[in-house]
Amino acid sequence: MVGTALLVLLGCGVVANVALVKNKGFNGGFLMVNIGWGFAVFSGVIVSYNSGAHLNPAVTLGLVANGATEFGSGVPVNIVSILTYIAAQLLGAIIGAVFVWLAYKQHFDEEPDAANKLGVFSTGPAIRSYGWNLVTEIIGTFVLVFVVIGFGRQEPGGGLAALGALPVAILVIAIGASLGGPTGYAINPARDLGPRIAHALLPIKGKGGSDWSYSWVPVVGPIIGGVLAGLAAVPLLPILT
Repeated sequence: MVGTALLVLLGCGVVANVALVKNKGFNGGFLMVNIGWGFAVFSGVIVSYNSGAHLNPAVTLGLVANGATEFGSGVPVNIVSILTYIAAQLLGAIIGAVFVWLAYKQHFDEEPDAANKLGVFSTGPAIRSYGWNLVTEIIGTFVLVFVVIGFGRQEPGGGLAALGALPVAILVIAIGASLGGPTGYAINPARDLGPRIAHALLPIKGKGGSDWSYSWVPVVGPIIGGVLAGLAAVPLLPILT
């Protein structure tokens, strides 16, 4: 929960810095957003390392599909632990989003465009086409989870907790720079759904709607991509690595 809250605080925070008027980082560009999200992941992984550094339900489910038997330090994989991790990730994402709003409250008040306000919290497509947007999220999340599992295989014992945080951060920057343009690369159901819930509930001046018609794409796409990556890694990674 703490790791995902920090991820969203810093990740959505860099979007607020770039997107909302009168910020020092205003119009800083998409690469600044990519870098900010990468180091948001780095920070979240560092503080949640002992639990396995799960900040993302797609990673959690991908590891399950890959045959993981435990999360973190001795936490067995079962339905209770899976649901606990996912619930904690979602709650952490909501908490992180609330703190972003508090940090940028005056800038949210000054921002005239409701779409920019929503864009701080959740992703949206550059070209709205639900099927193709879903494909983009599946591909991006597949890359994330497949490479994360590959990182784990490089360390004795494997597993996400065996990673260094920096390789994952670099991977997220790379995915954003290479595959993030079409949809804003949610690649994480909690990262998108949690802040979208916060956007719907918070008293944000002139916020408009929360685009619930699109909200299923950054949830379903990453779950499919993560599970496919976990399954694909079983036969492929032993050969490749």
